[in-house]
Amino acid sequence: MSAPVRVPAPAPAPVRARAAGRAVVLLALEQVRRGALVVALVAAALTAVVAASHDRVAGDPATTASLRVLAGNPAVRALFGEPAALGTVGGYTAWRAGTVVAVLLATWAVLVTTRTTRGAEESGAWSLLLSGCLPLRSVVARHLAVLALAPLAVGAAVAVALRLAGAGTAAAAVSGAGTALVGVLAVALAGLSAQLLPTRGGAAGAAVGALSAGLLVRAVGDGVDGLSWLRWASPFGLLELSRPAAGDRVAPLLVLAVAATALGAAAVAAAGRREVGEGLWSRRAVRRAPRGGLGSVEAFALRRCLRPVLAWSAGIGAYYLLTGLVATSVTGFLDEQAGFAGTAARAGFGGLDSVEGFSASLFGLLPVPVGAFAAARLAASTAAEADRRSVLLAAQPVGRLRLLGAELTATTAGTLLLVSVAAVCTWAGTSIGGGGLGLGAALRGTWNTLPVALLAAGAAALAVGCLPRAVVLVGLLPVGGGFLLRVVAESAGAPAWVVDLSPFSHLAAVPLVPADRAAGAVLTALALALAAAGALAHRRRDLLG
Repeated sequence: MSAPVRVPAPAPAPVRARAAGRAVVLLALEQVRRGALVVALVAAALTAVVAASHDRVAGDPATTASLRVLAGNPAVRALFGEPAALGTVGGYTAWRAGTVVAVLLATWAVLVTTRTTRGAEESGAWSLLLSGCLPLRSVVARHLAVLALAPLAVGAAVAVALRLAGAGTAAAAVSGAGTALVGVLAVALAGLSAQLLPTRGGAAGAAVGALSAGLLVRAVGDGVDGLSWLRWASPFGLLELSRPAAGDRVAPLLVLAVAATALGAAAVAAAGRREVGEGLWSRRAVRRAPRGGLGSVEAFALRRCLRPVLAWSAGIGAYYLLTGLVATSVTGFLDEQAGFAGTAARAGFGGLDSVEGFSASLFGLLPVPVGAFAAARLAASTAAEADRRSVLLAAQPVGRLRLLGAELTATTAGTLLLVSVAAVCTWAGTSIGGGGLGLGAALRGTWNTLPVALLAAGAAALAVGCLPRAVVLVGLLPVGGGFLLRVVAESAGAPAWVVDLSPFSHLAAVPLVPADRAAGAVLTALALALAAAGALAHRRRDLLG
């Protein structure tokens, strides 16, 4: 007679919950650690390079005094922020690189937060996870806590880079803490939007829109003396008000910390009040779905691209309308103050003494957001594939080349529309301000940047075929990586061939000078070659999911 089989008693519920909680934390760490390391290295490198250029650019007391007078112009402050303690490494670096690093970190934080929370839930990756002993609220809270560690690590890297470059301990600590808190606030903001909205794209768009509004609020607060209090309502304004090396103020950092904590608590509370797979603002009303754009693959690609194009157009248009409005003020100020144009050029703001040069310098930044749009749109196609939303479409008698070609066509049309919107808004702003920049000149200036944006689209298309889970990262390399490469190489005095590796080095300052048609043709041909290689690779690989 065999002995009875003893079934071990199940572990108590608290023990199971703790084990499940640890597993969720480890999962979140695995998803965020590589990206956090890359962002920390980029932020530290950019900070160190700008800090190292201090003695060359602002080490001379006369140059520092000129920069202070230059920044006294409200339009200059609106665009670049209010400087403080330019004679110190900490103050100069905070003015030149502080907002740039904070925007980079905040954008990454929004994208990774919406991807690992709402994106994972939307794709069904959390289905088994949420069937266990942990409720949705607990899973969201643990993910947000882990995600908040990444900006803290980036802030620590910025502080170490500043201290090693010669900044004071207090200035380095304030700069690092401010950068970290902006990133934590972005994580909390994205976490809240992921609970309110039912889709990853909507959550990311809402959070990025809120951050963009914060940038505009900071610009208004800096540019209008009577509205300087508005900076307290913007995370980037609070970062500026912390004044590294010029008071090292803690109060703005406390406001950032309180705001981030409140948003994070609201996100966790909202997660406890909604159903899995839905958002608190889900539209439950049944309405007739629009049927336009369903007649062909190409029309459907254009239909899916319409709303993102409108959202990106609003953000890009608002920025270039603002820059157009202040163009006359900046150029007139430089024209009246002899020698300031040279000082501005040494500080990295060359060509600001004419409306054409001022516009050209700002058009040189346009490929970054437009290229990011192109990478995001092609990443959306791989996301639909991974979520199995495009399985039935791929099962139809439609070739892979046509599918990717439709997405590329819609994306290219979107990039063309975005650069045109930037031109029209710049022309409108300068016309209102009396700058006299013609619409044709503005269009030539923005269309001149199109080859670099198309290079981002080509790189993203290559990733669709070869690295479908890293489309955004690969697509951003020509624009984000190329821009940082040029800034770092020029600031460090690197050889000319290193500077020429950046596609931005081959953009002529249109409309100040004629376009370099040969360079544009080469960049466009390279973009087409990358897209063709991606299409061939996409044709040969299996579907995701």
